[in-house]
Amino acid sequence: MGAASYFGTLDYAFMAFYVVILIGLGFYLKRLASRSLANYITGAQNIPWWAMGVSGMASFLDLAGTAVIVSFLFLLGPQGLFVEFRGGAVLVLAFMMLWTGKWHRRSGCLTGAQWNIYRFGDCWGGRAAQLMGVVATVLTTIGMLAYLIIGAGIFLSTFLPYPPEVCSLALLAMATLYTMLSGFYGVIFTDLFQVCIIMVAVVYICFKAFSGIGDAGEIAGIAQTVTGNPDWTSAVPKWSVHVPEGYEVYKHLLIFSSFYLVRTIVAGMGTGADPRYFGAKNDRECAKLSMLWTFLMTVRWPMMIGVAVLGLYLVHDLVPDRPKMSEAAALIHQSYPGSTKPAWGALVASIANNPHNHDPDLVAGLQQLLGPDKWGEKMNLLSYEGTVNPEKILSAVLMMTVADGMRGILVIALVAAALSTFGSWVNLATGQFVNDFYKKWIRPKAETRELIHASRATVVGIVACSFLFSLTLESINDIWGWMMMGFGAGFLVPSLLRLYWWRFNGSGSAIGTLVGIAAAIVQRILWPGLNEVWQFVFVLTVGFVSSVTAALLTEPTDPAVLRKMYLETRPFGIWGRLKKSLTPEERAITSREHRNDLFALPFALVWQTTLFLAPMLFIIRNWTGFAGAAVICIGAFTGLYLIWYRNLPETNFHEKPTSESQPTPP
Repeated sequence: MGAASYFGTLDYAFMAFYVVILIGLGFYLKRLASRSLANYITGAQNIPWWAMGVSGMASFLDLAGTAVIVSFLFLLGPQGLFVEFRGGAVLVLAFMMLWTGKWHRRSGCLTGAQWNIYRFGDCWGGRAAQLMGVVATVLTTIGMLAYLIIGAGIFLSTFLPYPPEVCSLALLAMATLYTMLSGFYGVIFTDLFQVCIIMVAVVYICFKAFSGIGDAGEIAGIAQTVTGNPDWTSAVPKWSVHVPEGYEVYKHLLIFSSFYLVRTIVAGMGTGADPRYFGAKNDRECAKLSMLWTFLMTVRWPMMIGVAVLGLYLVHDLVPDRPKMSEAAALIHQSYPGSTKPAWGALVASIANNPHNHDPDLVAGLQQLLGPDKWGEKMNLLSYEGTVNPEKILSAVLMMTVADGMRGILVIALVAAALSTFGSWVNLATGQFVNDFYKKWIRPKAETRELIHASRATVVGIVACSFLFSLTLESINDIWGWMMMGFGAGFLVPSLLRLYWWRFNGSGSAIGTLVGIAAAIVQRILWPGLNEVWQFVFVLTVGFVSSVTAALLTEPTDPAVLRKMYLETRPFGIWGRLKKSLTPEERAITSREHRNDLFALPFALVWQTTLFLAPMLFIIRNWTGFAGAAVICIGAFTGLYLIWYRNLPETNFHEKPTSESQPTPP
């Protein structure tokens, strides 16, 4: 089967319709986004909370992440959810929902980097922290986009007769155009359009998987044959699980998921600087958009387990003699001795889609090993190590189990997910670069027109750097793991301490961020094979020591700046005498708010985890597990409602502090 025949006329018609709508929205929203820099970055608080909640869901449902999570669900079953405590399960949403989102909204800032001036003052330390905030966000965006680019390229090259780099470059050109034109408005409204397509894909995959598989016993038997995992249908994380070559680091699942949970808690407590919260009108909107965001993320998991279980059946039927895959990989390595893991996907796709461009003896040998029937499809599943590549299960299922017409819709749905994430990250980094670097340091008196042009140029620059970086990476799981556990740990400590410790200052934030990021990059260069747990421990330790040491060796934050920030934001933590200086009435209100937020956290985490777990167990017909997860989910949500949600005021907790409560500096 040639690559072009994977799509029919209806598929191409739908793809063309999608592209036209997307570009049209970009041009249509250009006028709204160009009114001011606030409009371009956050929508100037003119966007409804529910639209931002839907957009948040779309921005987290990315193509590369979906492929990674499907790979772990394919290998481990529902237990794959616990690997994604490192980031893919988005447990940070619980913290954003309960308190970090509203804390940032109360500042009245436009960006997270600008928030550093609000927290530390417009002094050397505050400006340095603001600058390092920009650097951290831009570098994180480049890394995340590189990860998206790899995933999109691998995915599309399975269907199209072009290498991954060409596929991702074409996708980037389209995404860059509409994001550059429409800013945050484009992020929100294109996300609303794309979510409709994503929901069609979710319903189709869930129905197809549920109706096309046997009972839990049959699924368990096929899973053990294909993956070697005897506990595939279980939802309880095991101490030790079976994993193939290249995934040995995840063997001790319980230990790793515990470390990932710790990482998520540390990261979650420092989150909240998202444009959606800066664009919310009040505290209650922050809570509602976060709850909607979390609830909508649920649809991702039954779709992914559906793809994973369809993948089990597909591999079971397509590759009954799996040792032949190892021989095929050895034959390719022999013909291309200089092949590297980063270039493997492009090489395999090229052999499968354009065999006439390669040595006829190699092609004949591969066809003899894999069989002439569907040998190209088997090639696309071949990993560098000679096993079935779990990261290709998503594309293989769409390519071989979905009918023409529907295949185009599903491919576009996953591309839409990638572009939603792309738009959110690019908008975040662009806003900070222009507002907190260009406007702050280069052109303080720049008018709106110039700032909008600078924003568009920044979009192009960030995307170009991301594409070049993507060419150096081995796999989507490789870069995702490092971004979450290595590079991301570089600025976790400053992000955390700025919210919970009065003595932390701008110097500590700037130096801690700089040293932490440098430690992560050094680790990547010198010890690229270091497992994710030790990446996290090493970088976090360096970041903690440098942040605290720099803060204690430099002057504390101006008491007047600190007092203003505390009165408007009202965070909990180590805040010296600031809280004690409030009036008894205000102190009681603040303590009650903090108590409700903290007591609700375990309920929120359990609710979110079981909310994702229950529908997966339903799809694979594990009725006992589904009933248990559903009961726990309902109980956790009841606790969350009673402790937290019903106590949210219609107005803000702390909008205008009274003149009597002017605390003395600690």
